[in-house]
Amino acid sequence: MVEDRSVGPLLLRLHFYAGVLVAPFLVVAALTGLAFVLTPQLDALVYDRELSTDGSGPRAPVSEQVAAAVAAHPDGSVASVVLPAGDDLNTRVVFTVADLGESQRTVYVDPYTAEVRGSLVTYYGSTPLQTWLDVLHRDLHLGAVGEHYSEVAASWLWVVALGGVVLWLRRQRGRRGRVRGTLLPDLTARPGVRRTRGWHGAVGIWLAVGLLVLSATGLTWSRYAGANFGAALDGLDGRAPVVSTGAAGSAGTGAAADGGHHGGAGEAAAVDPSVIDAVVATARGAGLDGTVVVTLPARPGTAWVVTQDDNTWPVAYDSVAVDATGTAVTDRVAFAGWPVLAKLSKLGIMAHMGHLFGWLNQVLLAALSIGLLCVVTWGYRMWWQRRPTRTDRSRPVGAPPARAAWQRLPSWAIVVGVPVTVAVGWALPMLGVTLVAFLAVDLVVGAVGRRRAARIAPVSPAPAGVRERASR
Repeated sequence: MVEDRSVGPLLLRLHFYAGVLVAPFLVVAALTGLAFVLTPQLDALVYDRELSTDGSGPRAPVSEQVAAAVAAHPDGSVASVVLPAGDDLNTRVVFTVADLGESQRTVYVDPYTAEVRGSLVTYYGSTPLQTWLDVLHRDLHLGAVGEHYSEVAASWLWVVALGGVVLWLRRQRGRRGRVRGTLLPDLTARPGVRRTRGWHGAVGIWLAVGLLVLSATGLTWSRYAGANFGAALDGLDGRAPVVSTGAAGSAGTGAAADGGHHGGAGEAAAVDPSVIDAVVATARGAGLDGTVVVTLPARPGTAWVVTQDDNTWPVAYDSVAVDATGTAVTDRVAFAGWPVLAKLSKLGIMAHMGHLFGWLNQVLLAALSIGLLCVVTWGYRMWWQRRPTRTDRSRPVGAPPARAAWQRLPSWAIVVGVPVTVAVGWALPMLGVTLVAFLAVDLVVGAVGRRRAARIAPVSPAPAGVRERASR
């Protein structure tokens, strides 16, 4: 009899072990991500005075607002100015302060009265609360060690999601009402593992695309896979271009690339900020509407950079360089001209952060987080429901899928799968390392189990004739 060869048993075993061992990381990522999704509303509550204004009427000149911020906080140098599009939002004047390292001091100024409404220590434009929740999601405030948790979660999320989809579709193959059974749980099933599996599989199908997007975009920020992703962007010329700010057309500064929130204008104090009114007028005349970030020149005589910073679809990320006098546009980079990879990377990051589609994006992310928590819970529940309950062989959880599943793989799966697995493990190092660790643990557990079974196996009594001959 020819043994049926299939990738199903291996997928089932991989999905089981990944679900059991990686699920705790996914739970933490889902909970911290859910908290981060709520930051716009939390910021509005906690920092209402700094962020919002009740003013109306004509706006004060931007130079007057900057002067008020400098008078209130003379330490540091002005790096950039953020002019929000909303009528109820304050202007943000960002200072570079040596003592703050990579962080900045952002001073919030009422655009109508030029009154300073407060100041916060920010990180690339993020409020302290948003920064705290962002770091919690990224590394649990444990630094480099904590970054491993989020990279493990992002590295395995797509594996678990894709494996689950394939297994669920295989289970529905050939059944009546296949489409309905794939998309909806079987509510007629009696309480038990079958009903739980129905919820686990059907909800997982609905979440799959969103989970794949979260995994891919999360990996771009990770420590090891993110570095490989950045190298790939460089090799494929997929970085976002920046405008040229040099007087003779030299390469532009990096401020335009990150929206100018961080600044980095080392000699910005030597630049006359009163020119900013003309700079803003020139940029607006060049078509830069909505929220814009005005980055001061890095050196006297070089250009100002004005960048659109509208993260809600349809996005606006055009940038212009304006000469030192503020009267002429010297260079322009339109978002439409970005490389495709740069566009996809930017849009993916904005979707991951909940900005791309406004409140709808937040709802989708919250649904993905809650759905993932439910799927993980149902997975563990199935493991418990499959436990043996007979008195002579009861266990707290069910047995894992059968071992030696790789021996049932078809030849093509081995020929294709091995090099692909090695390549993916190299591109996603935390996936590769943990996969090797899982295999090593599985081999050790299997060896220990076989030795224990051999030691306690009963010895069959010899036949009577054999015993008689042995006694003579």
